[in-house]
Amino acid sequence: MIKIFSNLTDAKNTILRRDSINYDKVPQSLLDRLAELFGEAVTPAEAVRRILADVRARGDASLREWTKRIDGFTLQSLIIGSSSASIDQSLISNLQLAADRIRSFHAQQPIASWRTPDGSLGQKISPIQRVGFYVPGGSAPLPSSLLMSVIPALVAGVKEIVVCTPPSQPDGDVPPVILAAAKIAGVDRVYRLGGAQAIAAMAVGTESVPRVDKIVGAGNLFVTLAKQQVFGMVGIDGLAGPTETVVIADDSAKPKWIAADLLAQAEHDPLATAILFTPSASLAQAVQIEVGKQMEELSRAEIIAQSLDNRGGIVLTPDLSTAVELANDFAPEHLCLATKNPNDWADKITNAGGLFLGERSFEVLGDYVAGPSHVMPTSGTARFASPLNVLDFVHITSLISLDAATAAQLSPIAASLARAESLTAHESAALKRVERQS
Repeated sequence: MIKIFSNLTDAKNTILRRDSINYDKVPQSLLDRLAELFGEAVTPAEAVRRILADVRARGDASLREWTKRIDGFTLQSLIIGSSSASIDQSLISNLQLAADRIRSFHAQQPIASWRTPDGSLGQKISPIQRVGFYVPGGSAPLPSSLLMSVIPALVAGVKEIVVCTPPSQPDGDVPPVILAAAKIAGVDRVYRLGGAQAIAAMAVGTESVPRVDKIVGAGNLFVTLAKQQVFGMVGIDGLAGPTETVVIADDSAKPKWIAADLLAQAEHDPLATAILFTPSASLAQAVQIEVGKQMEELSRAEIIAQSLDNRGGIVLTPDLSTAVELANDFAPEHLCLATKNPNDWADKITNAGGLFLGERSFEVLGDYVAGPSHVMPTSGTARFASPLNVLDFVHITSLISLDAATAAQLSPIAASLARAESLTAHESAALKRVERQS
């Protein structure tokens, strides 16, 4: 059962409260597993540090050992070619359609280099040369994440793509649907690697895995910690937290649809967030009833129940303006406007990773096939971060090409500013450009 909050203070102190992430606050069972792996008690962060150091020191041998110890697979080869074998052709067609829409959307994003009319100043846009992508596997392989991550990079002009995904099939292979998505996206090679060891391999390079310039993709706790620890050696897209959706709805919304959208979010993870803001008490009650009915029919009902109990809720607000204010403060990954006139409220939304306007533009379409990347900022970072896009895969070089007259005009000014900062070598370099030549 999803709880209804009629008191805003209660909601702000519980499901709307943003706590700092403590990566070492983990179940005792996980700590016991780490002690078994390392022969002594270690925190998750320390475990990741040791794996990174070992991969740096021993390369492929380390990757094989950690894959055996953690995942239970003995790898003969780390590399597997992309393939669409043993995949239903209708699924192939649907993956292709999704890929085409993702590519078409991101091709619209302007990333042009430019120079001033006189050519003296400008910016040069260059694609990042080599990018690594982590794609979760296991019981819920996510081919959509591969498409949503890799395709914007290819649109940006990235020349070399490295994909790592954990082995999870009985023979130590990766799910065929992941390989099918890789082929459709245009990826030639996929590496059977998961966890911290995969991030380490892409960050430092081994005999088989090339060192990349940036790492993209969400994963479990150890993937997140590894990305955090290699940042600086390589770029990263961010540190993904649990997924989250906020729905703002009025009495024009359909309770069955709203309930279905909340349940779709909650089934991701026990820590996923699914919240409804509404000024309509009748809608809140109808959605609460629908959530209970629909959940009984779903395969991941146990996960959904934990998610709704931990992070979910329906918050009654005095009006839609208050709902928008609360949503902007929460800064959700996904924000859905299920109101009579959603476009009237769109300009008032300032903090959201993705804004879904109207009940026909529901989040599940965004997850798979609408077009924009579903890799979006979580944990309130939508206040300053953006969804994954083409600009994440380029870098900018500033161009300075001043003529003699402009340099002569600016040099004394630069010298004055350098002198104010007590940087005499800077001052001297500027003044030498305007000295009379003997």
